[in-house]
Amino acid sequence: FGRMKPVIVVHGGAGRIFKEREEGSRAGVVRAALRGYGVLKQGGSALDAVEEAVRSMEDDPHFNAGCGSVLNEKGEVEMDAIIMDGKNLDSGAVSAVKCIANPIKLARLVMEKTKHMLLTDHGAHLFAQAMGIPETPGEKLITERSRERWKKNLEPDSNPEEFQKDLGTVGAVAIDSEGNVACATSTGGLSNKLIGRVGDTACIGSGGYADNRSGATSTTGHGESIMKVVLARLILYHMEQGMSPEMAADTALDYMKTRVGGLGGVIVVNSSGEWAARFSTKQMSWATVKDDQLHYGIYTGERHTKSVDEALASESEGF
Repeated sequence: FGRMKPVIVVHGGAGRIFKEREEGSRAGVVRAALRGYGVLKQGGSALDAVEEAVRSMEDDPHFNAGCGSVLNEKGEVEMDAIIMDGKNLDSGAVSAVKCIANPIKLARLVMEKTKHMLLTDHGAHLFAQAMGIPETPGEKLITERSRERWKKNLEPDSNPEEFQKDLGTVGAVAIDSEGNVACATSTGGLSNKLIGRVGDTACIGSGGYADNRSGATSTTGHGESIMKVVLARLILYHMEQGMSPEMAADTALDYMKTRVGGLGGVIVVNSSGEWAARFSTKQMSWATVKDDQLHYGIYTGERHTKSVDEALASESEGF
């Protein structure tokens, strides 16, 4: 054991992060990365680490996942999530789920307790009940901000596309000390989306992909564009051709932009523990921990570095 140095990378969504939410987004991704790294440091699996990191962001109202998810056309929260194990390519996902706090936990259960990979809507709800997952009243997941935005988007002259830029899907990728990789992604989807819309997040190869032979990636951005190019798998394909994580991410994002006009962001870790956080949108909140060093940023070219001990100390005082 201890052959690999564990690494975790998280994102809190690509798009436009409004000034008043910058601090919260930064703090949220840093907290998630530290939690995931805590799991890895104790010898935990990459799978446990990415689930823990994503759960932390689902519980944080700053992000469009779990509590704080955007609302569909009817003013309800419908969430998608996926998790994948790079060891044997097992994956679990849920789509259009309502009334649960942590869709990522349910996705993990789909992977481990069923022979299936994706459960949707009512079936996912029945499965959650069977697994004893407590029901969270829908209103509990709705923030003032999501409701405001939903109302604005209903106005006849509104342009929901304008608001779509502030997306906030969350995700994590990790490699553990045994060299296993994993990814996890979770989202509330697009604001004012049609009922039953499923985006890239729940789709294997689009919202995320993990394979020990090459690495793991989690994506964020315009879901329909991501699905068209199967973005997560495309990045791993480029790494299989010998590209570095950064180069693979940039090449795939560039292809998505030129081919279908789609913008987004990705986090990547390869099988030797090199990582990248890249985006074609204005911003993407991200954080990573490797070698007990925390790096994080939101703007292109922005990168702060702290030791994990220092970060944990300021974490306990609150940012």
